[in-house]
Amino acid sequence: MSTAQPAGPARPAPPARLRGALAAGAPALAVGAAVVLLWQLLVTATGVQSFILPSPTDIFGALLDELPTILRDARVTLAAVLLGMALGGVSGLLGALLLTRLGRISGPLLTVAVILNCAPVVALAPIANNWLGVTSIWSKACVAGLMVFFPVLVNTTRGLRDVDTLHLELMSALAARPRHTLLLVRLPRSLPFFFNGLRLGAAASVIGVIVSEYFGGPSQALGVYIANQAALSRFAETWAGVLAASVMGLALFAVVAGCESRLVPWQRHRHDGDT
Repeated sequence: MSTAQPAGPARPAPPARLRGALAAGAPALAVGAAVVLLWQLLVTATGVQSFILPSPTDIFGALLDELPTILRDARVTLAAVLLGMALGGVSGLLGALLLTRLGRISGPLLTVAVILNCAPVVALAPIANNWLGVTSIWSKACVAGLMVFFPVLVNTTRGLRDVDTLHLELMSALAARPRHTLLLVRLPRSLPFFFNGLRLGAAASVIGVIVSEYFGGPSQALGVYIANQAALSRFAETWAGVLAASVMGLALFAVVAGCESRLVPWQRHRHDGDT
C-alpha cells in the first residue's frame, strides 16, 4: 500500500502570475496615464506651439504614421544595443572576477573605474565614431558596452565580496578549493548584484547608442531618424522617435528583470518573504 507523498509548493498558474504582474504595475501605469492626461490638458489650455511642446495626441498620431520607418530604424539601433550589452555584461563580469583576485589593489582600481564612469557619453560617442567608423555598428556597441560595463563591474564586485563569513568558513572546513568557493558561494551570491548592474546599464546603453548615432550613423537608425526629424522641424515625429527609444529602454529593463526572476529565483522568494 503506497503512501501519498507530500506535494511541494504549487507554482502559481499563469493567469495568477499575470494578475500579480498587472497589480504590481498598476500604480506606475496610473501615474503615467495621469501625466499624459495632464500634458494634453496643459497643451490644449495654453495653446503651446508644437515646436515647443507637441501634444500627446500629435505625438501618438505621428508615431502611427511613421511606425514602419521607426520600427525599421529601431531594429538597427536595437542590434547595437544588444551587442553592447553583451560586451559590457561579459567584460564587467570578468573584470569583477579579476578585481576580487587582486586583493588590496582592487579598491584603488575600482575607484579609478568609478571615476572613468563619469566621462560624458557626448564625449565618448565622437571618439568611438572616429576610431571605429561612423557607420559601423561596433562604434555604437562600444559606447553601449561602456554604459553597461561600469555598473556591472561595480555591482558584481560588491556581490562577490558580500559573502557570509560562515559560508566561507564552511567551505574552508570542507577543504574546498578557491574555484569551488567561487562557483558554489561567491557567484550565486553575486548574481542579484550582476543583474542589478545589467538593469541599470540596459537603459543607459540605449541612450549611449542614440547619442552615438546622433553624431553620425547608418542612414537607417533611430538616433539618425530623431536628428533628421528635428532638423526638419517635424517635432511631433521627433518626439515619436524619442518615445520609441524610451519604450526600447523600458522593454530591455523588463527583459533583464525577467531573466533575473528566472535565473535567481531565491532572490524573488526572499523579497516575497520580506513583504
